[in-house]
Amino acid sequence: MQLTQKQGLGQNQLAIIKSFGIWCFTLTVCFLVVGFPLVAVITAITSVFAIALQSLLPVSAVLLVASSVIGINIGAIFLIAAGLTLKGIHPQEVSWLRWLHGKGSLKQTAQFAACPITCGLVKQ
Repeated sequence: MQLTQKQGLGQNQLAIIKSFGIWCFTLTVCFLVVGFPLVAVITAITSVFAIALQSLLPVSAVLLVASSVIGINIGAIFLIAAGLTLKGIHPQEVSWLRWLHGKGSLKQTAQFAACPITCGLVKQ
């Protein structure tokens, strides 16, 4: 009885870690791909801050600003992933993440320009 409870607890912890890892990966990909305009704006603002700080910290201004922005982005992704995991929202429950675990239907049908005219003839 106790052995099965320990195994269940270990599997639960493994599922939480797996869920957190999948959320981190998915949020990172979404941030880089879908949020590309936001990344471009962040990069422009970061370069302005680095130029402004160059007069105060001539050696490490770029390093300080770049590491701060990257650290804030990584921290935000980890916090959001931890929040989703702790709320109990698992990636398997999210409808738009079917591509991630291979359960989506990738049924491809050919679409041609004349299909509205001729598709009714083929289906009969």
